[in-house]
Amino acid sequence: MTAEDDAEVFQELAAQLENEGSLSSPLPSDDVFPDIDPNVVPADVRAALEAILLVASDPVPPTVLAQLLEVGVETVDALCEYLTDSYAQEERGFTINRVAGGYRYQTSDAQAPYVERFVLEGRATRLSTAALETLAIVAYKQPISRAQIASIRGVNVDSVARTLQQRGYIEEVGRDPGPGNATMYGTTTLFLERLGLDTVQDLPKLSDFVPEAEVVETLEVALRGVDETAEPSGTSDLSPPT
Repeated sequence: MTAEDDAEVFQELAAQLENEGSLSSPLPSDDVFPDIDPNVVPADVRAALEAILLVASDPVPPTVLAQLLEVGVETVDALCEYLTDSYAQEERGFTINRVAGGYRYQTSDAQAPYVERFVLEGRATRLSTAALETLAIVAYKQPISRAQIASIRGVNVDSVARTLQQRGYIEEVGRDPGPGNATMYGTTTLFLERLGLDTVQDLPKLSDFVPEAEVVETLEVALRGVDETAEPSGTSDLSPPT
């Protein structure tokens, strides 16, 4: 068969497919696709969504999934929620979760002890207490400079901040417009992924960890009472022996 014959056969096949409506239409220029009920979404679309999330190393934004699957963003959200409920009903060891502005597969909470035993035990280097304290300050006070972190912790944080940067948990997000133009730091997408959060607004409220005013007042009164009732036991001669 010559090249001309191949071209003729290809043209006939293309015409046949086009007449049968088998050729996919080009994507809309505005990247807007119709919304579809997840219950009636074709099985191949659900399978494609699962396959994409399975191979993705980072959370995939719903807009990207919508473009790949040629459906609306609302359909992607509804489909991910539908699959999450299906996995829960089937008691699967994994689920689909929305973190850092996108969707990804992750293990279910019930399997956490087994996953931790496999991944963390004897393998990962845990962050020190100083690093965790510094990371918490950045998370809740960002954007923040090293000097501001040091003033809160009361110690130098240069080494700890470098460690957190190397781990990918914090990054430079700008410069302070004030004198010195200090570098300002904030948390990264990796930080959100590790905590399983969508945005920093999902962090626990600090007020949940602060004692009520009555408790603080009671503690202050108790401490003042101890100070006032404490009497010196006498003056001791602390001069060196002669």
